Amino acid sequence: MSDLEAVLAHIDADQSAALDRLFALLGIPSISTDPAYAGDCAHCAETVTADLAAMGFEARACPTAGHPIVVAHNRAASGRSVLFYGHYDVQPVDPLDLWDRPPFEPAIETLGDGTKVIRARGSSDDKGQFMTFVEACRAWVAVTGGLPIPVSIMLEGEEESGSPSLAAFLAEHGEELRADLGLICDTGMWDAATPAITTMLRGLCGEEIVIRGASRDLHSGMYGSAAANANHVLARVLADLRDDQGRVAIPGFYDGVPEIPDSLREQWEALDFDVAEFLGGVGLAVPAGEAGRSALEMIWARPTAEVNGMGGGYQGAGFKTVIPAEARAKVSFRLVFDQDPDKIRAAFRDFVRARIPADCTVEFHPHGNGRAVAFDTANRAFAAAQRALSEEWGRPAAFIGAGGSIPIAGDFKNKLGMDVILTGFGLDDDGIHSPNEKYNLESFHKGIRSWARILAALAE
Repeated sequence: MSDLEAVLAHIDADQSAALDRLFALLGIPSISTDPAYAGDCAHCAETVTADLAAMGFEARACPTAGHPIVVAHNRAASGRSVLFYGHYDVQPVDPLDLWDRPPFEPAIETLGDGTKVIRARGSSDDKGQFMTFVEACRAWVAVTGGLPIPVSIMLEGEEESGSPSLAAFLAEHGEELRADLGLICDTGMWDAATPAITTMLRGLCGEEIVIRGASRDLHSGMYGSAAANANHVLARVLADLRDDQGRVAIPGFYDGVPEIPDSLREQWEALDFDVAEFLGGVGLAVPAGEAGRSALEMIWARPTAEVNGMGGGYQGAGFKTVIPAEARAKVSFRLVFDQDPDKIRAAFRDFVRARIPADCTVEFHPHGNGRAVAFDTANRAFAAAQRALSEEWGRPAAFIGAGGSIPIAGDFKNKLGMDVILTGFGLDDDGIHSPNEKYNLESFHKGIRSWARILAALAE
């Protein structure tokens, strides 16, 4: 029996104990955004640190201006070094009355189709995910006495609250953390049976705009048509964001956005994505956005302009005939390839100002700023990871894009100079950030086996 075969057998035999360790973490309410849970976040960091130390890692919980960041190293092996990232903090659980069971009392449930799931806050995002890697390391150490390659681990405690301490931490500890390759498990499968490696992530730029007209809300009978209506002004701005073909109409918006290569388009077409099923799952049927673009292309490789919230004037019960003095909206842009978020922000502000009447004003409040990131799959590590995943799941692992943003992936590439393999085992129906979050038991078990295989493949 090879070392890898022995490690996989150990993982199978140790599954009950692995679940116990995961359940212990899931029972800690490490909600980073609420100061009332600061003690629980510290406790979670200390628990993980002690566990890694017991496995032979040099581990410590590093203080920050917020919650601790766990750093651990096991660099005894030679070969390609890796830095694994995860986060131990979780989202708030509100509204609590929508949970079918207490969110921090994890349990195994069997769904109607027989699928077994782990039900708890953080089960998928991100404790269940990062513990797949930790358990794979544990199995290698238990069977062989060490790891096949040098491994460092960084577990953040503020990912769900905007990572306010991360930039300063990376600036201070960058040299210690630098490795040949980054690994991140905060992503998902292509479907429940097909593993995936995410090779591109969109950037993000957000703006809140506040438009003000009259000095107060006005009586629509006395001032109607004669006075500027802040809601009308806002509506015009937002309506002008897209043309009749669905393209964003801000001048210069598509600078730095190339057409994707035919080879990549062919790969995505081979995934046999069912747009009717995708939209039907949320009660829709007709694709929106840019005419002539596939849904996958729009989600993964095209930029967006979305109105996330808007309001102005009277919105209570009944009716109040006013001309609102103020209207506001939150607008976000998902960015791709070489789009510059600073230029997008400036162009959007110019676009808005050009549509504001002379006796109205507008102010802007920025929210979020980050570039898109893509990784070169020609790096041999990607082929090794793809092969390892395919062997475990019995299906070719897909190279996919992601519509969301994971800022740490960009930091790893741009600040630490590392390509990053993003491979996780979450599913679209895991309900992360929502009541009744779950993680499939198969995702946890085969996720551990997958990372064990990837570590072996990277050692080759």
